[in-house]
Amino acid sequence: MSAVGSAAELAERLRATGYLAGEGLATVGYLALALHRPLLLEGEPGTGKTSLAAAIAEALDLDLIRLQCYEGIDASQALYDWDFPRQILHLRTVEATSSDAVVEEVEKSLFDERFLLSRPVLRALRESPAVLLVDEIDRADDEFEAFLLEVLSTYEVTIPELGTITAEVPPIVVLTSNRTREVHDALKRRCLYHWIDHPGLAREVEIVRTRLPEVSARLAEQVARSVHRIRELDLLKPPGVAETLDWARALEALGADALDVETAAATLGAVLKYREDTDRVRESLDRLLAS
Repeated sequence: MSAVGSAAELAERLRATGYLAGEGLATVGYLALALHRPLLLEGEPGTGKTSLAAAIAEALDLDLIRLQCYEGIDASQALYDWDFPRQILHLRTVEATSSDAVVEEVEKSLFDERFLLSRPVLRALRESPAVLLVDEIDRADDEFEAFLLEVLSTYEVTIPELGTITAEVPPIVVLTSNRTREVHDALKRRCLYHWIDHPGLAREVEIVRTRLPEVSARLAEQVARSVHRIRELDLLKPPGVAETLDWARALEALGADALDVETAAATLGAVLKYREDTDRVRESLDRLLAS
């Protein structure tokens, strides 16, 4: 991993991967790298939080290790587990070949390194430098947040059977939240924070043109403008940048060179994911697509 010398350099490296970061995001991203602090990103779904972690990994030529959070996740699912079937097979092999095996030695051999299943957090500590993405931390519970806070404070974990494992180099940690609930203050204080909002029209057109160079400038602007107007409606789930890109890809796949009412109506499934939203937008397509 080559060092990043400034926020501007990070922005350029991210741009080379197709990710366009504004000045504020590039600055906080650079500070996270320079200060070895986790980066907490909040924002609406589809605004590029997860994509930023992938772009940082690509820009710095590092592995991306992803931990997807969900309701009920616990420390063992983030850290490690033991390969129980292989342990049983090993035990049976010992019993069949060594009738006088010492019990203590057999027990110790069951918790050998070869039977350890590393989960994302442990992998990040052992394989760093790497990028650890803790995705949708707001879906986890308080206990998991407390565990994560402890790990991010020391960058080490203890496995009773093997001892303490410490990262030689702290991994680059990116946490994302859709803010379905508030992340606790203790975890926030440990991180640098940035809210990612939907981009402005000009920036969104630039994103489409950068990520999908095969899409014409005219179509990119029409799609981005229409999505911006759609976001102004009272929808269950307003579309994010990811949906803007999906819509542009769908139109390009159909060979469309412009966005008209008929084509838009036929492809709304690329940008809207709820029937109620689709019905509401379909009723307003004439106005939404007006120049």
